[in-house]
Amino acid sequence: MQASGFRDTGRFVHRPARAGVFTPTNLSRLMRCLDPHANIAPPIRAQGAGSASTDCNQSPAGTVIRTTALDRITRIDAYNHTVTAEAGVRLGTLVSALAKQGLELIGNHDQMERTLGGALASPCMGPGIGSGASYLSSQLISVKVITPGGKIMTVTEQKKHLLNAFRLSYGLLGVVYEATLRVRPISTFSASHRSLCVDKFSDVVDRLSAQDVGLKFYLLPHRDRVYVDVRRYAADPGNAYETPWRIKDWGESTILPHVFKSLNRVVPIPSVRYKLIDGISAATHGLVNTKLVNSGNNVAASGRRRRTKPRSLLYSTWCFPATDFSVVAKAYVDFCQQMQQGNGYRCDMPAVGFRVGRDPSAMLSPSFDEPVFSLQTTSTQHRGWDDFVIDLAQFAENWGGTPLFSQSRAFRAEHAAQSYSTRLDFFRKIRRQLDPDNRLLNPFLAQSFA
Repeated sequence: MQASGFRDTGRFVHRPARAGVFTPTNLSRLMRCLDPHANIAPPIRAQGAGSASTDCNQSPAGTVIRTTALDRITRIDAYNHTVTAEAGVRLGTLVSALAKQGLELIGNHDQMERTLGGALASPCMGPGIGSGASYLSSQLISVKVITPGGKIMTVTEQKKHLLNAFRLSYGLLGVVYEATLRVRPISTFSASHRSLCVDKFSDVVDRLSAQDVGLKFYLLPHRDRVYVDVRRYAADPGNAYETPWRIKDWGESTILPHVFKSLNRVVPIPSVRYKLIDGISAATHGLVNTKLVNSGNNVAASGRRRRTKPRSLLYSTWCFPATDFSVVAKAYVDFCQQMQQGNGYRCDMPAVGFRVGRDPSAMLSPSFDEPVFSLQTTSTQHRGWDDFVIDLAQFAENWGGTPLFSQSRAFRAEHAAQSYSTRLDFFRKIRRQLDPDNRLLNPFLAQSFA
């Protein structure tokens, strides 16, 4: 069921609570969706682009509020370097609008089809250069949310601790309606690319993890190959042309998934199929990550907006301490090879990772205490994936990985509690104060936040 709003027909008429999907088109309809007297079936979960790999934004027996129709960019302030927009604005749309004013988001972020509200309420990370450039939520300076009681609440930097709780809050404290972010004039960086074996990458990553650089990499565990993208601000970085970055993004995120999906369907012999897949993957990344681009900016490097997330693309993301990642990278390669030998499953897409700087601006920041490396395991292979991510979660737990509630498949609630420690306890107290009736708490999130 889908609706943009509904009417109260009488004070004394009892109506059964309605479950389904609602897409409010303005503030008043969003408020009515959350009104406790509106007979909307709980639990209520907010959803933007629906890009989460877990069930954090689902509510099969309750109600999902899609914010995609709340898509106005309210104001771009080129003088004070801020932008105010509604929760349903797509990141790609926001990036394009800012670029026309000579501005960009602070930090580089993938998945331009994501909505602003979703990217603030859950980790939206990238290879940002410098402190405070890792999460989009770090730039949040003011947010208007609709509380579980259907009221408007405005949280600003004057309420620092509360704003820190709303950043990366997974929609558990209220539904984001409008947000104001810091932005900046477009800045050009230099980009250098190298192709390394895993052992050499482990040596390099130790040195780079402590430097003020943006670091992104593509790891091919069955090819013993890592393609490294290092970004630095320089006095003369050169010209940032958008076309090479578009070609790079097109090759990595569009061509490879479609080609591999076709090969999985038409080539029945695994040894032949995976040899083709590895060869195509290495050739594509060897071209676009070593020869195509040598300078850029956050506008050019953000990638293009896709109308929908490819349904065939599966992923699970974990964060590991930067101090241990040189060892984790080698262990991950061994893990992937053992999985293929043991049960025949292997991912056909490269794993994608980047360095995430220490950032305590969000109470549930994965890098609250120290820099981490985000590692996203990606595949188009559906058969065997569910079992694989259970083993992957065990691997990540053994190596001190921190789960992301929206992106880490099959994590244990007990391990999440250990990873976030007292910060999770404090967040639970705030959540209970704002949502005492658990109207925004679905069964999946209840495992960690009840």
